[in-house]
Amino acid sequence: MFDPAVFGSLFLTLFVIMDPPGVTPIFLALTAGRPGRAQRRMAFQAVCVAGGVIAVFGLLGHRILDYLHVSVPALMIAGGLLLLLIALDLLTGKTDEPKQTKDVNVALVPLGMPLLAGPGAIVSVILAVQKADSAAAQLSVWSAILAIHVVLWLVMRYSLLIIRVIKDGGVVLVTRLAGMMLSAIAVQQIINGVTQVIRGG
Repeated sequence: MFDPAVFGSLFLTLFVIMDPPGVTPIFLALTAGRPGRAQRRMAFQAVCVAGGVIAVFGLLGHRILDYLHVSVPALMIAGGLLLLLIALDLLTGKTDEPKQTKDVNVALVPLGMPLLAGPGAIVSVILAVQKADSAAAQLSVWSAILAIHVVLWLVMRYSLLIIRVIKDGGVVLVTRLAGMMLSAIAVQQIINGVTQVIRGG
């Protein structure tokens, strides 16, 4: 009742798209200056949010998009713009949000969505669920989804150890680098969405 090929294919696809190693510096930048307990909680919350979004779209993806009259390219462009706004804050060192609000937002946006549960991951899961035409394939798909989220949690959870090594100066450097990386990801996502709109037109 398990299909290793389906599991491996989706897991590798989601690993490339969700990019656990690439999330690490962004997570460190967004959670810098917070107590370790709060950082661990935010890592768990971000993974739960991403998992919830992925699960909902895996089950009801096409129905939701059709009901809202939202195309996949539009979802990609919107997600890219949102990531770009966060990236600009990281690059400019903007820290004027109240701490409690910032704590909530970091776990939900941009970590949970659209960084982890972005359009690429959502579309991949929607297609994988549709193609899974047997109980074994369905089990393999959902096992792959669960496995990648466990990996994401472990990577973010233990990336907190890096903060103790690099100290405050290193965190500032990581923040700027994360801003550059995130802005590049955002722009590429917008380009991909626009390209699909043009091809579709």
